[in-house]
Amino acid sequence: MVTRVATAFRSITESAHPAIWIALRPETEALAEAQEIDRRVAAGAHLPLAGLVAAVKDNIDVAGLPTTAGARSYAYEPAADATAVARLRAAGAVVIGKTNLDQFATGLVGTRSPFGAVPNAFSAQHISGGSSSGSAVSVALGQVDFALGTDTAGSGRVPAALNGIVGVKPTRGLIPATGVVPACRSLDCVTVFARRLDLARLVAELLSGPDEQDPLARATPPPVIRQSFPGDTLPDHERSSGGGERGSGDTSSVIMQTFPGESLHDHEQGGGLPRWAGVLRVAVPTAEHLEGLAEGWAQRFAVVVDELRRTGAQIVEVDIAPLLEAATLLYGGAFVAERTAAVGDHLAAHADLIGADLDPTVAGIINAGRDITAVQVFHDLEKLDRLGQAGRRLFENVDALLTPTTTWHPTLEEVAADPVGANSRMGRFTNFANLLDLASLAVPAGAVNGLPFGVMFSGPAFSDQRLAQLASRIGADDIDLLVVGAHLSGQPLNGDLVRAGGSLVGPVTTASSYRLYALSTTPPKPGLVRDISGKSVIGEVWRLPAAGFGAFVAALPRPMVIGKVDLDDGTQVSGFLCEPAALEGATEITPHGGWLSYLNALKGH
Repeated sequence: MVTRVATAFRSITESAHPAIWIALRPETEALAEAQEIDRRVAAGAHLPLAGLVAAVKDNIDVAGLPTTAGARSYAYEPAADATAVARLRAAGAVVIGKTNLDQFATGLVGTRSPFGAVPNAFSAQHISGGSSSGSAVSVALGQVDFALGTDTAGSGRVPAALNGIVGVKPTRGLIPATGVVPACRSLDCVTVFARRLDLARLVAELLSGPDEQDPLARATPPPVIRQSFPGDTLPDHERSSGGGERGSGDTSSVIMQTFPGESLHDHEQGGGLPRWAGVLRVAVPTAEHLEGLAEGWAQRFAVVVDELRRTGAQIVEVDIAPLLEAATLLYGGAFVAERTAAVGDHLAAHADLIGADLDPTVAGIINAGRDITAVQVFHDLEKLDRLGQAGRRLFENVDALLTPTTTWHPTLEEVAADPVGANSRMGRFTNFANLLDLASLAVPAGAVNGLPFGVMFSGPAFSDQRLAQLASRIGADDIDLLVVGAHLSGQPLNGDLVRAGGSLVGPVTTASSYRLYALSTTPPKPGLVRDISGKSVIGEVWRLPAAGFGAFVAALPRPMVIGKVDLDDGTQVSGFLCEPAALEGATEITPHGGWLSYLNALKGH
């Protein structure tokens, strides 16, 4: 644990993304906490998140650090951790610090902050997405293992998609919002970012459950026992796949256990993520609702749909017009007044800071709620009820809805030129989820034009586990690859990995049996060779789809080769190695511990 904490602080210090963090804990304090966790684990304590470090969005309280919600004028010193933070600490994770965000969690772009715009993890010219910008990018760059964000309109999903990571937006209220600065109190969710689906879901489950302080918190309902009787007919997609079909001629009866919103086959559990018997039916939008996607995105989405179909899922086109209409109510209707209720008084008291500490776009959105009448609120609530009814009908015959997570990936310049219009395009497929009480899960699904592309599964409240099972079918044939030089994040050849559909898994260290050499190549790159008298070398693991991995390896120039590399945790991974003949005249740089440290040493001279 101590080593992981030290590595996190070192990676933050060396990062070219200073806007990610608003506040860091003192390193000595975090290291002392890590030592205590190591001691407890050695004594036999069960701490499921031991060994992991976390970031927390700066609208969520962390004791000992100020909460700013992205505005210095709003800052206060919390007396205690937010419930979610207290629970992750109790599970053994160490919080490193507080991350940047679109001010007052109002935005999907990651640029609306006096602490600076957070650029994308893969391109300094493109946005990170927001409002949980710093949390997402800190995970994508491997600075932390997971991060907490919040989600009202898509803030826990859009930045996940744009940075090639997983974003879990649980059913509303499963993770208590105690200690969270509200954006829209009735709709807000605490969310989880991670590079791996299983870790993201584990953290979300550890943080879930009422805390007796948040009046909107709720637990997953207990199973419902449903008994069929002679003559009952089950919908086709809910018939058992193992015991024959049940129809009107079946004279047997069976007791089956389900959760609200789930099909009868949903709870045949396996190890790890849950498994469901029978054919899973997944809805996708009709072509008209996929119009306007960024170049290449519709084609990439079609590839993902085909991949899911090959796993045995049944794909059904549906009209999602009611969902899209509901989405417009979040910013274009009366619900914006709830943002005014949350922080409008602060804006009014500090109107002189608008354009300085207070972002003018955010202030304009929040202040617009002052003009909304109670009559309009009730009109919109009625409209939402009707649209919600239509949405529930959509999910009656499917297990989940699959969409692109967002519609495009603008540059920082494009957002600056049209801050409201650019932002509004981001939330087409995310804005309706919390309004309609849906669970959602965003997962990476390759790359388009060298930047990450993501898809999202959505389903009724409490369908969280089912969504995870479906998401696990995406990229099931992925291959992990160790890189130690020019393909590292931020290095000249990293784009080759991204274009191959790769996503960063995280930093790793080899076993102490390797040597690293600086080769005479263009661009400069190192060569890794196995030597039992060697040392450990720092690198990164990237995950590529099988097809992308094959194309990437086929284009690999000599003297580089791919072979098995031992890691310091005892596992093996495919990785870059070097032909021994290429070492003639090369400079050994093993004592530096890694390529980036060597490059930094060169800059020092």
